[in-house]
This record gives sequence, C-alpha cells and structure tokens, in this order.
Amino acid sequence: MNDGLRQRLVGTAAVLVAALVFIPLFFDGDGYRERHLPSNIPPGPELAEIVSIEPQLEALPDTQAVAPALQPRDIEPVVEAVVPVRDAQPVAPDLELSADTPVLDEQNVPVAWTLQLASFKDEANAKSLRKKLVGSGHKVYTRRIGELVKVYVGPDIQRSKLEALQAELKKDFDLNGIIVRFTTQ
Repeated sequence: MNDGLRQRLVGTAAVLVAALVFIPLFFDGDGYRERHLPSNIPPGPELAEIVSIEPQLEALPDTQAVAPALQPRDIEPVVEAVVPVRDAQPVAPDLELSADTPVLDEQNVPVAWTLQLASFKDEANAKSLRKKLVGSGHKVYTRRIGELVKVYVGPDIQRSKLEALQAELKKDFDLNGIIVRFTTQ
C-alpha cells in the first residue's frame, strides 16, 4: 500500500470515530422544547344520564290471525213512506220562446251582443268609468282600438236584456250606448 492511500484510510476512520462520538452529543434532543399552545377547543359535553322508560299501556293484541266468523243476522227491509198525490197534473216548463232566442252564426258560434257605452282618447277616463260601472254591479270590459279606448258592458246572447240594460244605464249614468255584435278580437 502506498502512503497516500494509507493516509486517506486513517483520515476517513478518524472522521468516522469523531462523528460517532460528537453526533450523539449534538443531537441528543435536549435542546428541543415542545411548545405548549393553549387549546381553543371547549371541553366535551357531559354524558346524559340513561333513562329507561317502562311502557304504561298494554300492548295491542296480535291481529295477524284471521278473526272468527260471526253468525249472520237478518236485515229488516226498509219501508218507504208513500204519499198519495191528489189531482196530479203534469206541469210543463214555461219556456218563454220569443224572437230573441239565441242563434248560431255560419261558424256555429252563438251570436252574442255587447253594449258599447263610450270611447275615450285618455285611458284614465275609461278606467274611471269602468270602476264606476263595476262598483254598481255590471260586467264591464275595455278594449283599445287604434288610439281610442272603448268601454263595453256585457256580453249577453239575448239582445232584449241589453236593450233593458241600455235604458237602465241611460237613466242611472246618463250614457247613450249602442248595441254591437260581440267579438273576441
């Protein structure tokens, strides 16, 4: 062996022995101190007392078994009271058929009529009149046609009813209305 190699081996052995001696002195854990931080977690709740509850009612009987059949009993027939009718004459319903009976148009739609009471440019005036008429118990609606808002009462399928209503509104509100054909447009 040559001198250079021997010196390297002796130096390496000396460093290992020094490391084995001094490393435990420096890393013995004596310098480490655990930090004790205060805990913000509240203590757990106390355990509740276990209470045993005794049933106060008797248990229901078991209903899984089929109940025994009862003896059949006789049912008495119900006697209806018969009231004799004296001098019974058949009464024909009074169907007042007049020339004002409802009719169907070409499209099989009933012909209905409505009473046009007024036309306003200002919608507030139309709403005011509608409110007065509704307050007095009439069926009222408005429609905007172009720049005008028209106020109508009705509709009804009998023109004679609207003619009577027209006379009533003339007397109560001083409104001259015209009867026109009702349309949904």
